[in-house]
Amino acid sequence: MEENWKGGRHQLTRIQCRSETSKGVYCLQYDDDKIISGLRDNTIKVWNKASLECKKILKGHTGSVLCLQYNERMIVSGSSDSTVRVWDIESGDMVNKIIHHCEAVLHLRFQNGMMVTCSKDRTIAVWDMRSPADITLRRVLVGHRAAVNVVDFDDKYVVSASGDRTIKVWRTESCEFVRTLHGHRRGIACLQYRDNLVVSGSSDNTIRLWDISCGACLRTLEGHEELVRCIRFDSKRIVSGAYDGTIKVWDLKAALDPRSPSSSLCVRTLVEHSGRVFRLQFDDFQIVSSSHDDTILIWDFLNAPDTDGGQMEQTRPVVKSADIDTDDVADDQSMID
Repeated sequence: MEENWKGGRHQLTRIQCRSETSKGVYCLQYDDDKIISGLRDNTIKVWNKASLECKKILKGHTGSVLCLQYNERMIVSGSSDSTVRVWDIESGDMVNKIIHHCEAVLHLRFQNGMMVTCSKDRTIAVWDMRSPADITLRRVLVGHRAAVNVVDFDDKYVVSASGDRTIKVWRTESCEFVRTLHGHRRGIACLQYRDNLVVSGSSDNTIRLWDISCGACLRTLEGHEELVRCIRFDSKRIVSGAYDGTIKVWDLKAALDPRSPSSSLCVRTLVEHSGRVFRLQFDDFQIVSSSHDDTILIWDFLNAPDTDGGQMEQTRPVVKSADIDTDDVADDQSMID
């Protein structure tokens, strides 16, 4: 299977989201059974991962759904309508509506009774989550000079990134500010933080790897031709998606080795989306990605065809829709410098 990753061999499954109004899939999360996606048309759609059928449509947001996360009980979503909404994952009923931010909610994360949200209003909000219906504000973190595009956290640090070109680090327990990471030359669109490592993607078209404990930039990855919009990493690889429509797979261990030549770091470039790549998630076996092209793609490296560089494709039948205007994404992060 590692050879399939390196060779780009995969089976491709394409879900056409068939948005009736504005097209684009801003965010997603998946497990073995389902994919939950947030769309530019203000809805959350739940897909059966095997049949590719849309099983549920959650309506309530009055703006694009820009971010979401779910667990076994609930879905939490943030929108350009400035609200955070909580939905029962089984019934699809909305069980909570949080009005706090005064502009679009751009990203959120929750775990272990705590949630962090961030907004175009330049602030970060830290919340105590006792239950889906009982979520209370603990602290507001200020310091960024532009929209806060992404947050991540664990029990030690909260990490945020902004259109002001910086990453800021805060202590999770006390919410006190720790340090600012400088290096990106334009606004930062995405990041992930885990085990002392932060990986960030920027409008300067680069990816940077950082040691959170000292703030040092360990490596800069170059290769994307436009803004790097989404990034994920595990113990072996980094996967990035960009406005150039490509997904790139990078060798994480090599990237962390200063002796590795830059030319060796990008393992594969995957080109199937016809629009900007907005979000992706991956595991050992697959990548699931979404785009402005109104599709969700499942890149299956486990059940890849035998032919070199080949791929098979399963596509849900769809009536051809009008071309999407790829020059303008009205609700997207125009605040990224």
